[in-house]
Amino acid sequence: MTDNLIAVIGPGAIGGLVAAMLQQAGHDVVVVAREKTARQVTEHGLDVQTDEFGTWHAPLVAATEVPHGARVVVAVKAEGVDDAARLLAGTAPIEVLSLLNGLDHVDVLSAALPGGRVVGATIAGETLRTRAGGFGPALVRHRGTLLRVVVPDDAAQFGLVDALRDTPIDVLTGGTEAEVLWKKLRFLAPLALLTSAWATGIGDALTSDPELTAGLLAEIAAAATAEGVPTTGADLAGILGSFPAPMRSSLQADIEAGHEGELDAIGGAVRRRAAAHDIATPILDDVIARISARVANAPS
Repeated sequence: MTDNLIAVIGPGAIGGLVAAMLQQAGHDVVVVAREKTARQVTEHGLDVQTDEFGTWHAPLVAATEVPHGARVVVAVKAEGVDDAARLLAGTAPIEVLSLLNGLDHVDVLSAALPGGRVVGATIAGETLRTRAGGFGPALVRHRGTLLRVVVPDDAAQFGLVDALRDTPIDVLTGGTEAEVLWKKLRFLAPLALLTSAWATGIGDALTSDPELTAGLLAEIAAAATAEGVPTTGADLAGILGSFPAPMRSSLQADIEAGHEGELDAIGGAVRRRAAAHDIATPILDDVIARISARVANAPS
């Protein structure tokens, strides 16, 4: 058993930063990645650069499999969820904490661990990972002061949560798992969809078509309310309006690179949950279709 070992699946921007901070706090950490990435991380580690918490080199160790009996943080993007589930199967982790956008990933990961429990949490902060060339470490860059993880109340005593509290990350509890995930998704979805649809910062995206914006926010608010997080379109407009006008989304960057990224994990998840409550989402459907068309028509 490796009950004191923390395995972080996915050493990207979020996973790399979390792994480096846990290691810096004195925890035994291994990152889990594909062979090429695992080899690079083991040989070179990661460089971490932050505005608020300092700059350091993290000499992380990486593997291609999840150690049996570890505590596991899943920090992949939506397209990596199925692979993460396969890596988890049969490893008997003590705890699994997922830090992904959307909703459906919890079911996928849980299905790989009959009798186990995967807890969906959220993380907020502007973080990116630059790819290194053939030599040297990759760089994980955290901008600004916001770095917050929110976990459900019933996961507050997880060993992983205690470990995260040893780091500079602000760790909060926020109700049920559904409440934690929806409190983020309700504003992440319109942020991602509007900036991607209009290819601009959130300030201009909110005002490019006021009628469309109001309708989209109303539909997403209705879905969130049905899922147990009472929300209005005006609530969402206020949240989004408080963001810096030039703020962009990671989905927008994916769309501009020619692939759909987390479009289904974010927009599709809202649409599916709305449909389960018989809530019509014609504007959401139209915005998702517009963004998909942009990808399909992008130059190859």
